[in-house]
Amino acid sequence: MILKKYQSYIYSIFLKNFFVISLVFFCLVIIINFFEEIRFSEKNDIDIFYSVYLSLLNTPSLLFEIFPFIFLITVKTFYLNLNDKNELNILNSNGVSNLNIIFLLVTVAALIGLFLLLFYYSFSSTLKSKYLELKNRFSDTNEYLAVVKDDGLWIKEEIENNVYLIHAERFNKSNLKSITISEIDRYYKSRNTIIAEKANIVSKNWYLEKVFIIDTNGNKKYLKSLVYNSSFNGEIISNLFSNLNSLNIYELHSLSNSYSKIGYSNTDIKIHLNRIYSMPFFYILMTVLGFIVINKLKKFKSRFFIIIFGIFISVVVYYLNYFSGILGSNGVLPIYISVWVPLVILLLICNMGILRINETNR
Repeated sequence: MILKKYQSYIYSIFLKNFFVISLVFFCLVIIINFFEEIRFSEKNDIDIFYSVYLSLLNTPSLLFEIFPFIFLITVKTFYLNLNDKNELNILNSNGVSNLNIIFLLVTVAALIGLFLLLFYYSFSSTLKSKYLELKNRFSDTNEYLAVVKDDGLWIKEEIENNVYLIHAERFNKSNLKSITISEIDRYYKSRNTIIAEKANIVSKNWYLEKVFIIDTNGNKKYLKSLVYNSSFNGEIISNLFSNLNSLNIYELHSLSNSYSKIGYSNTDIKIHLNRIYSMPFFYILMTVLGFIVINKLKKFKSRFFIIIFGIFISVVVYYLNYFSGILGSNGVLPIYISVWVPLVILLLICNMGILRINETNR
């Protein structure tokens, strides 16, 4: 398909604004995140170089979260640029209606959205994974030493120069089932092995039931109950898996299947996946919404008012998504409704705005 000159011009202006605004937000996020990493470096006595490096690794993932609002700001700057040069009126007078312009913006927003979904998200999740791995290496706590696999939950923790490898076939926030705790010393020589039917892990003092203790000689001892002092509890373990931005789409699906096999809720993963899949639609709707709003506010001379109103819309949309996500995580709303209903509401608002623009063009 051969693009007309005005189409190429619109695409180039929008892409230029998108790139510039994304770069501005990228720099702002790096600066803000840098101060957060400074605290971590001071706490763990790390060179300041790592604060910069950690900030660079974390920024792409944080930027992915605010891309919808970058699209909103981009379309506003795009509109103001055309309007200041009177190019919008020139386009309209030559048969290019606002609806035609919206269609072109939707097209480019959809293409950018697919690129961000298919390529950028995988890139940012890889950097996020390296970011968490590096922080774990410098951290004095066992903050990230847990993993879920198809055969269950695995935990490694160090207590008083001893290493404990913990495996549980099933896990929820308050209980572990079918547990094996293998104790080894710092030279990796095996010591006792504890096998329990289940454990209450509400506190860091795990209450194990129906316990067998096997020593290095193979002698087995049965206890009705046993208290195991851990550095983890159910809440801490759950939080270890809360940062889903470090996993790409394939890894998220694999983790969701693993959660199901060990009896752990995969609701948060499903919500996260649906949010990722919904992002291209979100970008399109924010682009249309931005154009509609700026078109209605063009009579105002104050750019400050337009910017403040744009920020207000961004805050409203953010909290609409946020509260809907909370309702989905708590089981109040079904997963798909909690993610997609806010987008449906935005779609209805955009449709009403487009109809009014169409009426004014007649």
